[in-house]
Amino acid sequence: MKWALVTVGVIAGVIAAVAIIGAMLPRDHVATLSARVAAPPSAVWSTLTEPAAFTTWRRDLVKVEVLPPTDIGPSWREHSRNGAITYVVDDFEPPRRLVTRIADAGLPYGGKWIFEIAPEGESASRVTITEAGFVYNPIFRFVSRFIMGHTASIDGYLRALGRHFGSEPTPSVVAGGSHGV
Repeated sequence: MKWALVTVGVIAGVIAAVAIIGAMLPRDHVATLSARVAAPPSAVWSTLTEPAAFTTWRRDLVKVEVLPPTDIGPSWREHSRNGAITYVVDDFEPPRRLVTRIADAGLPYGGKWIFEIAPEGESASRVTITEAGFVYNPIFRFVSRFIMGHTASIDGYLRALGRHFGSEPTPSVVAGGSHGV
């Protein structure tokens, strides 16, 4: 019985410490990664702005529902093993800049992704993704910052995009984030 109480106490202490540390972390974060993709900006742009085809190159998705477009651009709902998230486009500047935003209220997180595409040589692009996000729940904030890392989703996305065009990019952290976040 004593060991059970000690075990419960330790678990409660760890959860309390995680919650306290998470509450001390800032709610908002900005993370930026960049990678060279073996395709010209027009091809990268087409891939990033065709939600119906996302499941052909993104293994993390189960399905994508294309929703009615907004005045600015497409909107869609991505379904993954973690649930569904609705996205809308806030900025649409072909083929160089795309800003998508999580449109669902009530999630423990949210924010936007800024995609910047620049030519790099004759047939390649430099794709830079900045996540300007926020995490409400202090425990999720702790997990996002110390366990998953703020760049994990961006890294996976850039690697999937590179594989789609036949290469394996190596995303790198960009200091200072994106202009115009």
